[in-house]
Amino acid sequence: MEHMPSPISESHAMQATLIGIPTDVGASRLGAAMGPDALRVAQLAPALEQLGVAVNDLGNLAGPVNPRGGRDAQGLRNLAECLHWNQIAHDAVLQVLQQSRLPIMLGGDHTLATGSISAIARHCRATGKRLRVLWLDAHSDCNTPESSPSGNLHGMPVSSLCGLGPAELASLSGTTPALPASAFCQIGLRSVDASEKLMIRALGLEVYDMRAIDELGMREVMRRALDGLLGTEGEDTHLHLSFDVDFLDPDIAPGTGTPVRGGPTYREAQLCMEMIADTGRLASLDIVELNPALDLRNQTAELVVDLVQSLFGQSTLMRRDASPAT
Repeated sequence: MEHMPSPISESHAMQATLIGIPTDVGASRLGAAMGPDALRVAQLAPALEQLGVAVNDLGNLAGPVNPRGGRDAQGLRNLAECLHWNQIAHDAVLQVLQQSRLPIMLGGDHTLATGSISAIARHCRATGKRLRVLWLDAHSDCNTPESSPSGNLHGMPVSSLCGLGPAELASLSGTTPALPASAFCQIGLRSVDASEKLMIRALGLEVYDMRAIDELGMREVMRRALDGLLGTEGEDTHLHLSFDVDFLDPDIAPGTGTPVRGGPTYREAQLCMEMIADTGRLASLDIVELNPALDLRNQTAELVVDLVQSLFGQSTLMRRDASPAT
C-alpha cells in the first residue's frame, strides 16, 4: 500500500502567509473585494494555527479602485487595473515563495490567479519543480478577448496562463505560456461557454465536470487528479490549488457572484480537500470569488474556512502516519 506523508506534524510545522488582494476589478458584480476580510472574520488564521500552521498575515495590499469601465477596443473591461492587481499578486506570492513559506492568496476575483500562478510558475522554473494546478471551479475560465461574451477578465485566467489571453497578462511569469495546459486539472465544471468547449479540446485540458463526478464519484476523480503525487514520485512536484468558491453548490455556499446549481455537496468538497491533504504536497493556495455582499451571515466564508482546515490536515480520525496533534 502506498505510503502517505503526514500533512502537518509538530516536528515539521508548516509556515503560511496570508495575502489579501481586495479587488473585484475582473468580475461582473461588485463585492469580491471584501472577500479577504470575510475570511478573517471567519477566523481563517486561528483555524490554521490550531492545526500547527505558523501563520503570518500581510493584510490587504493596495491597488487601483474598480472603475467599472466599459469594453475597450479589445473587448475587455478594466484591463489596465487587472494588470496592475495581477502584478501586485505576482510580486507578493513570489516573495513569499522565496521565503520558503506557503502563500495563501485571499481574493478577490479569479482574475488574480493569473498573477499568483505566474509567480508560482516562475518559482518552479527557478527551483526545478514540476507544477501541478488543481482548478476547482464551476467555470472553465478559458475565454479569450475574442470569445468572451462579457469582456470580464475573471473568465480568462486559464487561457491567459496558457498563453492565449491578453498578452500583458499572458507574459507575467516571464515566459509565454506561463505553464503548459497539461499542468492543469479542472474539477467541478458545469457552466462552460460554447467557445470554451472548443478551447478545452484544443488545449487538451484535463477536466472532470459534474457529470464525471456524478458517474465516477469524487474519490475516483481525486485519485486520478492526484495521480503521481504520492510517495517519492511526487517529491519534485509543487501542488497549487486554485479554489473558486462557486465550485461549491450555492445551496451551501451562496456568497459568490457567479453561482451555478448542481455543484459538489459539503461531503464531496470535504473529501476533495482531505485527499489533497493526504498527499502532503500542497505548496500554495488561492481562495477567490467569495462575495460577502451576497452571503448570509458570513456562512460561505465559514464553510470555506472549514474546508481549508481539512485541506491542511484536519480529519475525524487519525489517518496513516498522522501525528497525535492532528
